[in-house]
Amino acid sequence: MLSESDLRELVEFTAQSPVLSLYLNIDPTQGNSDANKLRARSMIKDVPLAQDVEAIQRYLDLEFDWSGRGLAIFTCAAQGFFRAYPLSVPVRNLVHVGDRPSIRGLADVLDNYGGYGVVLVDKQGARLFHFHLGTLVEQEGVLGEEVKHVKSGGASSVRGQRGGSAGQERAVEAHVERNMKEAAAFASHFFESHHVRRVLIGGTDENTNLFRSLLSKAWQSLVVGTFPMAMTASHAEVLARAMQVGKETEAHREAVLMEKVITGAAQGSAVVGLEATLNAVNEGRVQTFVLSEDFRKVGYRNRDNGALSLANQDNAEKVFDVVERAVSAVIQHGGEVEVVKPSEAFEMLGNAGALLRY
Repeated sequence: MLSESDLRELVEFTAQSPVLSLYLNIDPTQGNSDANKLRARSMIKDVPLAQDVEAIQRYLDLEFDWSGRGLAIFTCAAQGFFRAYPLSVPVRNLVHVGDRPSIRGLADVLDNYGGYGVVLVDKQGARLFHFHLGTLVEQEGVLGEEVKHVKSGGASSVRGQRGGSAGQERAVEAHVERNMKEAAAFASHFFESHHVRRVLIGGTDENTNLFRSLLSKAWQSLVVGTFPMAMTASHAEVLARAMQVGKETEAHREAVLMEKVITGAAQGSAVVGLEATLNAVNEGRVQTFVLSEDFRKVGYRNRDNGALSLANQDNAEKVFDVVERAVSAVIQHGGEVEVVKPSEAFEMLGNAGALLRY
């Protein structure tokens, strides 16, 4: 399964010979394995790298089981480099040849489907799930004190105590709060140990609101949605609902992010436009690189210091996609990459922008 360390390995790999990258959408709705093999052969048939083409075809014919919904392959036969990543989520079909792997597609997949933490809560306990790239990685549970229903009427059996059922209700509320606090602490540890980036909470409105309020502010900020779901739901039901809620909130999150970039550009904490963004990348100032899906641009790279630019300068080499180079540079420097759906407003700003570190 693809991890952040796998992505970093691809980012740091450079070669003296060309690297062939292939992204293949193998969602069952796109056809069976034979149809997908034909599509892959068609995509790479004109690539002038015979050994790499052969390596991909051999993998598809003899090693890959054609399960999942997406596949990413990177090969540089001249340096004995071959990596294949079957994915449980779809990808856009793409062939790319360059001096390093094309990692933007994987960055997009990790951005949209990576590191989901889901918790189902009720008054007695919680079930926790870690989904990564559409696959269940881990699940655990925590169970607190049994919460007994309070019968109406009656008086307190404790001498000197009044209120009857009211006293019992307070005791039940105390049990519920203890259970929820224990569940919230357990969930926080679970999310932290699995490097969760987004949190979804399932249950009744009352339970999800109480649970969320008991999380630290740091974890509250990562909650992207809540939804009704029974504690007995299967992990497949939880995953399907989580992905649905995630998609619904993604569009809103992207809109907020782009607005933050635009506002920040006016205040000096962000930049918009590819040239300004490349300058910030060259200076190592990019915290979050925001770019439109499928946005590519020919550019130049300084042979001495690696600086990227849209303009041809002295001692510069032409690069097929300067945006891809910028993605790699940002990840190398510990920044984040956010790939957003194309929009007219963002296109007017050059399809690229960045939030800055300082």
